[in-house]
Amino acid sequence: MSAIEHHTDVLVIGSGAAGLSAALRLAHLGNITVLSKAEVTEGSTFYAQGGIAAVLHENDSVDSHVEDTLIAGGGLCKEAAVRFTVEHSTEAIHWLIDRGVAFSKQDQEYHLTREGGHSQRRIIHSDDATGKAVSTTLVAAVRAEANITLLEHYIALDLITEHKLGNKHQANRCLGAYVFNLTHDRVETISARFVILATGGASKVYLYTSNPDVASGDGIAMAWRAGCSVANLEFNQFHPTCLYHPAARSFLITEALRGEGAVLRRPNGERFMHEYDKRGELAPRDIVAQTIDHEIKKLGVDCVYLDISHKDPDFIKQHFPTIYAKLMEFGIDMTTDAIPVVPAAHYTCGGVMVDLNSQTDLAGLYAIGEVAYTGLHGANRMASNSLLECLVFAQSAAENIEQQWSQVTLNSQIPHWDDSQVTDSDEEVVLNHNWHELRQLMWNYVGIVRSDKRLQRALSRIELLKQEIHDYYANFKVSNDLIELRNLVIVAELIVRCALQRKESRGLHFTLDYPDKLENAVETKLNPY
Repeated sequence: MSAIEHHTDVLVIGSGAAGLSAALRLAHLGNITVLSKAEVTEGSTFYAQGGIAAVLHENDSVDSHVEDTLIAGGGLCKEAAVRFTVEHSTEAIHWLIDRGVAFSKQDQEYHLTREGGHSQRRIIHSDDATGKAVSTTLVAAVRAEANITLLEHYIALDLITEHKLGNKHQANRCLGAYVFNLTHDRVETISARFVILATGGASKVYLYTSNPDVASGDGIAMAWRAGCSVANLEFNQFHPTCLYHPAARSFLITEALRGEGAVLRRPNGERFMHEYDKRGELAPRDIVAQTIDHEIKKLGVDCVYLDISHKDPDFIKQHFPTIYAKLMEFGIDMTTDAIPVVPAAHYTCGGVMVDLNSQTDLAGLYAIGEVAYTGLHGANRMASNSLLECLVFAQSAAENIEQQWSQVTLNSQIPHWDDSQVTDSDEEVVLNHNWHELRQLMWNYVGIVRSDKRLQRALSRIELLKQEIHDYYANFKVSNDLIELRNLVIVAELIVRCALQRKESRGLHFTLDYPDKLENAVETKLNPY
């Protein structure tokens, strides 16, 4: 069978809000190819419940949104990136509205809600399924665009660069990617003038996560192998409230419930958040998650409870129809019952380092959305800033690519993937064991509360796993699980190495050995060379 080649102007790896927005903004220039690991909607965007933070009301301001973000970020946000994002927030929302996203209204005005860390009601939403509304609208627009080719059930395997091809005398540049066709079980080659990573985060590195299965850190690992720097990967946001139920799988209970008055209770019915923070349930996520984790361990219980049953039942059903319906499937009526909840890995605040144009260290390679480290989130992501970041930096990437459009030519002489020296695996049990061990040790040693001893134990075992996985990769044909595991073990190592660098507790990183904040905080940066 002859090798399969694809040639495109721009390869977008990822099909969430960031990737689809970038593709739509570039489609008028030439051929755009979008890669999706599963169905095009199967990403974090589709499952996002809360909303998008933006300056949309006369009582709000850019300065107020910036200030709230800086406070939530624990002194580690890059103020220029925060201001850049917020200044483009209104424009980003209007772009979505122009595409046809139906945001919720009340009395003919867009309804704005409030979430933890925000001093104003500035969260525009579509009931409690904002991500679904955004995703389905953008997917429909992409499918209708003649210049966009959508490749579903493809996973990127590795980025192709000049230096990887042995052209060390030339300036390094991203030339495309090797991709694995999951439907036909083969590696194919895509050459591109520009490549955009929009692969999402890496929360699947943890045993418990609110994220869909595709969130396996692929973009971070591929960029690292291609020579890009990463930063602040120790800051993993654990969403405070995921449904705790044996039949539920990673179902998130949106922070908007707490924004509308839901309270957290111990199993005996007592409220507890006010004992830890004067903001109570509206404290930033890191504080709420750490508090719940502490209560669960202190009391020796499996979960705590989120209670909004004191609100009017019609109000609850109207504002949270998706959550109400899902909980009823499990026999929980949120109009009368408290909801059992636990924290779960939710968002990767660090990532591949980019500038305000979304450019990485590698020419021709851009990173947008959760895969990227822009400096917006600092030590903790404020609620509903993530979809905003996707939209704003997709626009900045598209604008920068357009500026360079006529200067970059396609390299179509890329060698095909060589799998002539590998065989089909007869040791799948090794893969499965390593997969579960990695996620378990990350949860136990690199979770909400850390210590140097735990981190060192994690790193020692990760190094052994990394070698085992490398040997497996070198000898057997690739598969989806192998590709994801290879990426996750790299991301796990990067998370631990960043965490060991930070000799303080700040934001999402809490360590027993260094419980205080340092006076002058800096980002943790790792360079592959």
